[in-house]
Amino acid sequence: MKNLKISSLLVLLLFVFIPTICISQTTVKTVPMPTQQNKIIIDKIVEAAHYKNYVVDFCLETINEAAQKEKWNDQKTVEITESINYKNFRDAVYNMFAFYNEIELETLLNTYKQDTAYRTTNVMIANDALAYNLEIFANDIVRGKYKK
Repeated sequence: MKNLKISSLLVLLLFVFIPTICISQTTVKTVPMPTQQNKIIIDKIVEAAHYKNYVVDFCLETINEAAQKEKWNDQKTVEITESINYKNFRDAVYNMFAFYNEIELETLLNTYKQDTAYRTTNVMIANDALAYNLEIFANDIVRGKYKK
């Protein structure tokens, strides 16, 4: 009788905790993003740091490597090259700056504008997470994910 009570208690606890575990695995985490005002400042930082050009050049290098390796024809190479669009990568940049406040972003922007030497030590290029995201983005372009 005692074993039956313990067994039924364990079964009851099991049924109580299983939905909790299932719900915790299906909840969607939102990606942190900056405010609209901060997005404007971030776009100015990207311009001052010439990061858009860096992204496009990196994607072009990746495409050219894949084209040589896989022996693409010129038409496919041009088609894949035309699918490069910085706007598809912009959210990763926004996410990187999501934890900065407006004053910090303005300070960074002013530093980029005033100090040309600072542009060579681009904070976006030095960020490992953003570099990893850029590699994924470039590889997705090569696979044709962004083809029109």
